[in-house]
Order: sequence, then C-alpha cells, then structure tokens
Amino acid sequence: MGSIHRSARLDAVCTGRSASAPWLGEGASTAIDKRPLDGTIRVGELGLDGDEQGDTAHHGGRDQALYAYAQEDADHWTAALDREVAPGSFGENLRTSGLEVSTARIGERWRIGRDVEVVVTAPRIPCRTFAGFWDVPDLVARFLSAGRPGAYLRVVAVGEVRAGDRIEVLHRPDHDLTVADVMRIHTRDRHEAPRLLQVEGLAERAHEWAVEHVGAKRRA
Repeated sequence: MGSIHRSARLDAVCTGRSASAPWLGEGASTAIDKRPLDGTIRVGELGLDGDEQGDTAHHGGRDQALYAYAQEDADHWTAALDREVAPGSFGENLRTSGLEVSTARIGERWRIGRDVEVVVTAPRIPCRTFAGFWDVPDLVARFLSAGRPGAYLRVVAVGEVRAGDRIEVLHRPDHDLTVADVMRIHTRDRHEAPRLLQVEGLAERAHEWAVEHVGAKRRA
C-alpha cells in the first residue's frame, strides 16, 4: 500500500436527513444540518449509512460520498462568526483533527480506522443554502476568500468508522494541486483551469467543468 506519511484523528461522524429549507423557496430541502453519531457507522461507496442529500444534482455520488472538515478550520470560523461551529454544522460527515484537509492534494489517499480508505477528490464550493442555513448573508463570499473549503472524498474501501478512529495518510501525490487551489481556480482564477486537467483523482464534475472552460476559452 505504500508508506504512511502522517496520522490524525476522527473527532466526529455526522449524518443528516433532508429537511425543508424555507429560505430557498417553497418546497426546497437540504440535509446540511448534520449531527454527530455515537458508535460504529457503516461506510459504503456512496457514504455513511443513514445520510441524505437534499440537492442530489450538486451533492453526493461516488466522487462526493463523504465531506471532511478539519477542527482547525472550524476554529477559524468559530472566531470569525463568534458562534460555535459544532461537528456537522458545516454539513460535513467527518470532523477531523491533526489533518491538513483544506490543503490536502487531489488524489491524496487516507485510511480511516481499520478498513475504510478514501481519496480526496474536490473542495466544497458553497452556495446560498450554506449562507441561508447559517443566516449570514455574506458567508459564501467569506468562505471562498478564507480558502478553507474542506474536502470531498471518494470511498475506495468500505467498512466502518467511529469517533476516535485514527486517520492515516497513505499516499500524497507528487503534484501540488490542493482542494483549496481547486476552489480558487473554479471561483476566481479560471485562467488556471488547465491545471485541473493534469492530475488524476479529481471529481468528475470538476474535471468536466475544466474541460468545458478550457474548450470555451480556446474557441473564443
């Protein structure tokens, strides 16, 4: 499998059910409000047992089976928002500590607990659901500016996890493209889109966006 570079800890495992989101309009729903679970939770190819997504066009699927957010990044927001950012309240499934999540490289591989293995695929790019849930109108802009997106993960080995599990970084690619870089390129520095086509493991949606953007620029 290769050498282990670093280790960290899984602080919380969180799931959420889809619920109404009146700030998005009549009939809208979201599962952004996730809560920590006790005990052992099964992880399949599409994520945690019992977890839901309100907007399956933009969330979920194999490339976004899990969303991880670091306690270190949450601490930043606790100070910036002057309110607690409890595990799950940013919509994450996994709250970690001692792990570089927002600066993880695309294609980085982690083992969580004994069996589960995941690959870093993309950043979380927030939308108005995020700002509405927190009732902070400029939160999307602040989130993008802060460069602390957290990481979406693809599950490549299923199993079970629980709070307190060790996280091991099994592999870190040689390139330097991080999830924070992908978010920055997607939202601001779009002239760097060709970089997204040069690495393996990027989420399909992000790859397709880069292909379309590069193609449009060449046709212009």
